[in-house]
Amino acid sequence: MRFLLPALAAVFSLPTASLPAQTAPLRAGASAVDITPQQFPLNMPGGFSANMAEKAHDPLHARALVLADGRTTLAMVVVDNLGAGPDVLDEAKSIASAQTGIPTEKMLISSTHTHSGSSLNTRTPAAAAYRQRFVEGVAQSIIQAHAELKPASVGAAAHPLPDEVFNRRWFLKPGKMPLNPFGKMDQVKMNPGTNPDVLDHPAGPTDPDITVISVQDAKRMQMAVFANYSLHYVGGAPSGEVSADYYGEFARLMPSRVRGNGKLVAMMSNGTSGDINNVPFTVTRPPREPFEQIRIVAQKAADTTWFAMRKIDKHRNDVPLGMLQREVTLKYRRPAENDVKEAWAVLAIKDKAEIEKLPRLAQNYAGSVVSAAQRPEETITVKIQAIRIGDLAVCAIPFETFVEIGLDLKKRSPFPQTMVIGLANGRHGYLPTPEHHKLGGYETWIGTNVVQEDASVILTEQLLQMLAKLKDAK
Repeated sequence: MRFLLPALAAVFSLPTASLPAQTAPLRAGASAVDITPQQFPLNMPGGFSANMAEKAHDPLHARALVLADGRTTLAMVVVDNLGAGPDVLDEAKSIASAQTGIPTEKMLISSTHTHSGSSLNTRTPAAAAYRQRFVEGVAQSIIQAHAELKPASVGAAAHPLPDEVFNRRWFLKPGKMPLNPFGKMDQVKMNPGTNPDVLDHPAGPTDPDITVISVQDAKRMQMAVFANYSLHYVGGAPSGEVSADYYGEFARLMPSRVRGNGKLVAMMSNGTSGDINNVPFTVTRPPREPFEQIRIVAQKAADTTWFAMRKIDKHRNDVPLGMLQREVTLKYRRPAENDVKEAWAVLAIKDKAEIEKLPRLAQNYAGSVVSAAQRPEETITVKIQAIRIGDLAVCAIPFETFVEIGLDLKKRSPFPQTMVIGLANGRHGYLPTPEHHKLGGYETWIGTNVVQEDASVILTEQLLQMLAKLKDAK
């Protein structure tokens, strides 16, 4: 379906009378497929310059959960990548659909946003080989999970882990705000450092909850754990090495936390973390060795997931499923004529001494302004999804989504508990709220954000409509 348009945690409890009819008991299957690069060097995108990896520190995976209730079969996949584009993901979905019969619109594939994941471009033979390995691996994760379908039961709950999430956008003390790349003054700054003489107060909240979908087989053995946390990433992996960041370490640890049969597939998805990171700005953290902070966060996340799972009174096999997908057309942002003129002037500067006088990243963002002005398309169409698993809802958004959007969806959702996944089915830049656009800052700059400034309002309203339709399904 295509449309053209301009928090408290609850334990999973399902009164049967309130649910739509289900034609068969729940079945589930899960799979993890290694998608670690085999050829190097490879760029790890995530900054403004090349960051080449020469080897892998730890494996990357595509992890899939397939659920079926006799009426609906759906797949939820988490891949270790900065943010796979819709072209790559659609290719993987098509392969998996041809093998399993699951419609592509019933597949959710989200990226973890590890900044030490591999690029999916095809500019070098190693990169082209990795893109093929990625597509085939993601497809195989769905195919294998579908082949593993067996009687299962499901439950869900949430538990807070506030210790490791921090809003990274800050108001600064008077006179401390530097010029942005456009030579103008923002009201807030992303990652402003930890100097108390500079910091005033954060510009937004955090979402402390880890929300968990727990899947058990007929013998009550743990088959899968699908978790969600609104934490951007941790970082601190060894230099020049590919890593799945804390998402991969969480998956490695989870089998030690639960009673399983040795085949547990655990996955951590990225929530609404566009303005959230792992830097405690008002606290001086001791130095860490490479990968140490990743281990610390993963251990806390695994423990918190365990606490969440303890809240589940009963796993149920009579849980009906539903899934909706919409294509929403948004307008691309266009710079003002004077902004384009100023950008060309910045790009015309060639003298190194004069370039040094420019604000940081001035030429990078001048290029973004020119590119935005020259973009031939006026609009972009993005996919959003809503899933029902009994009285749990899942929303999927293809942006680095601000935490306020996730909190708003959770508050306004008609379901007792709602999980919101970012970087789902594509990556189209940041998604701030209109209020944050007024404040400025990195995530709102043209080039970092590419869609109309009220896009978050449009997508939120569409998702709430979809949730209401799922809620009313008979």
